Amino acid sequence: MPNDAGHPAEECVTFSVVVPTYNEQDSLAEFHARLSAVLNATGDPWEVVYVNDGSRDATAALLGALHAADPHVALVSLSRNFGKEAATTAGLDHAGGSAVIVIDADLQDPPEVIPQLIAAWRRGIDMVYATRRQRAGETWMKRTTAALFYRLVNRVSQVDIPPDTGDFRLMSRRVVDAVRSLREHNRFMKGLFAWVGFSAEQVLYDRAERHAGVSKWNYWKLWNLALEGLTSFTVVPLKVATYVGLLVALGATIYLAEVMVRTLIYGSKVAGYPSLMVVVLFLGALQLIYLGVIGEYLSRVFTETKQRPIYFVDRYTPSRAAQAAEAAMKVRS
Repeated sequence: MPNDAGHPAEECVTFSVVVPTYNEQDSLAEFHARLSAVLNATGDPWEVVYVNDGSRDATAALLGALHAADPHVALVSLSRNFGKEAATTAGLDHAGGSAVIVIDADLQDPPEVIPQLIAAWRRGIDMVYATRRQRAGETWMKRTTAALFYRLVNRVSQVDIPPDTGDFRLMSRRVVDAVRSLREHNRFMKGLFAWVGFSAEQVLYDRAERHAGVSKWNYWKLWNLALEGLTSFTVVPLKVATYVGLLVALGATIYLAEVMVRTLIYGSKVAGYPSLMVVVLFLGALQLIYLGVIGEYLSRVFTETKQRPIYFVDRYTPSRAAQAAEAAMKVRS
């Protein structure tokens, strides 16, 4: 099936590794060295698809040097920074392996775990996802909020998203093609990976600290990603608004009955201004909150109806290893 960029996803290599990168100049050399050692040990043909997501440091130059030195390296340079979800999608669109591995370049996800993913895939598992047993180098706040998010989204969403699991995983070709067919603009890749289904298996690993640099994910970006995950796979927030409205209406009816009884028994009193203000402000706050919830869903509808592409490619350079394997396949056929 040809991808949106016009490059056919032929299975000319066994493994394709998709690596979205944004300002990763400090860790690229070490990451590629460790990744290459792991993949060379498999004995199968492979490629690594680096996606430069509009980096502003020396990442683009380093990726160019890696491509010149290593025939296994393919480069996808996006026209600007589209975000990690779009960059991952671009990598999947250009990956031609029978199995595709997604991993970050910061070395928090050790490439040495990949053989465990491959072993499960060889046993016929379509989706092998790596789950963090320990999360080194992360604050208590980040670990706690991440745990709460995964548990909340699994409680209210239509699919089960494995907790403590990021994008680090291996997918068979049919899973990759299924994910690639989902072209919505508002993308929460962890949810999309879970939504397509197929056989899945977990591999536990200990997450390391970043090899160098700092995380590109601040709390504001993580909050927006959490909203993306909640609104992409559930309409529960909209239903909650209805139920809260019913509860408030019920409380107002009970309060009205109480006021009427008190008036009949004790007569009318002018006092009550503070309680009236509390009720008015409470109801006003609820209305604003749920207007915001509706606005979140409406903004996503607005974005999707424009049907803009998920990303634009500035330049694509395939790996020489994939080209050679493709040429060999044509000769044999």
